Amino acid sequence: MFAFTAVDYLPGRGDVAVLAFAAASGATAALARWRLWPLFAVTALGSLLFSTWPGFIVASYYAATTLRSDRLVAAYTGAATAALLGVPLLNSVLGTGFALGPDDRMAPGERVFSVLLLVGSPLAAGLWINARRQVLAGLRERGARLEREQAARAEQARAAERARIAREMHDVVAHKVSLMVLHAGALEVEAPDDGTERTAALIRATGREALTDLREVLEVLRSPGGADPLGAPPTLDGLDRLVHQSQAAGLPVRRDVEGTARPLPAAAERAAYHVVREALTNVHKHAGGAATRVTLRYLPAHLEVTVRNDPPPSPAEALPGSGLGLAGLRERLALVGGHLDAAAHPDGGFAVHARIPARP
Repeated sequence: MFAFTAVDYLPGRGDVAVLAFAAASGATAALARWRLWPLFAVTALGSLLFSTWPGFIVASYYAATTLRSDRLVAAYTGAATAALLGVPLLNSVLGTGFALGPDDRMAPGERVFSVLLLVGSPLAAGLWINARRQVLAGLRERGARLEREQAARAEQARAAERARIAREMHDVVAHKVSLMVLHAGALEVEAPDDGTERTAALIRATGREALTDLREVLEVLRSPGGADPLGAPPTLDGLDRLVHQSQAAGLPVRRDVEGTARPLPAAAERAAYHVVREALTNVHKHAGGAATRVTLRYLPAHLEVTVRNDPPPSPAEALPGSGLGLAGLRERLALVGGHLDAAAHPDGGFAVHARIPARP
């Protein structure tokens, strides 16, 4: 813009050329130094050089929508108004033909109207649009704040519900399991024979493990974020203990491994452990004494876990169940990309089959 002005518009322009040269130099230096208002500077300079009065419309609108301070807007309004109204006086005093607006021969009333048209109207439009933007921004911020408050209230409600469940489990379940462990310990001490003593010892050990697991669950429920329990997560190394416990409880269980056993991702091993534990628990509840086979089949990309029991040797009293065990297993496997099938067989047996990804 500076070179364009200096080359083409300086010759033969007199005072106007000198003023244009000074304005071009100042605008160019300002843009090179700050680069804050390039559109405003170029528009003002174009209006100065070419007497393009519509530039005031653009500059006024830009000032209204860009300037963040009321003082700056007022300063611009005063400067623009003074420039438009003071040009005729400047021309008469200096004898120049400088023009920033419409014809200088306008009557004073017409000149005031031109100020309203060139400065007031675009300034008002820009201020209205800027105010509307601020209102919309405020509405968006209010909506975001309401969402955050709603999420906080929901989290507080979840925390309160977890605390209530933890209290109920501690007061009811933990109390009854503790009594069971105490009675089993007393029976172990006063057992009339070795078989009863072994059974009582198994009940006591199982009850103590249940209390440990229950304490970990209560810790999860009471923690703010529902974090994982602090205890070591179960792995496939714990399957032997599950099998031995079931065998000690009178359930004929056999464990088979097909393929080459290898370490798996922790999430996959936890899922497989829970599948076997839930399946054996269901056998104890609904088919006590039935021959059961636990099979781990290692495939290149998956681990298949199958727990199949034969029909119970004799009708047994089924223990009460919630019906949520298999549903919980499906959800747990879905989290690791696995799949669960569970179905009864025509011969009266039941099978649980899980397919778990063996890669992270």
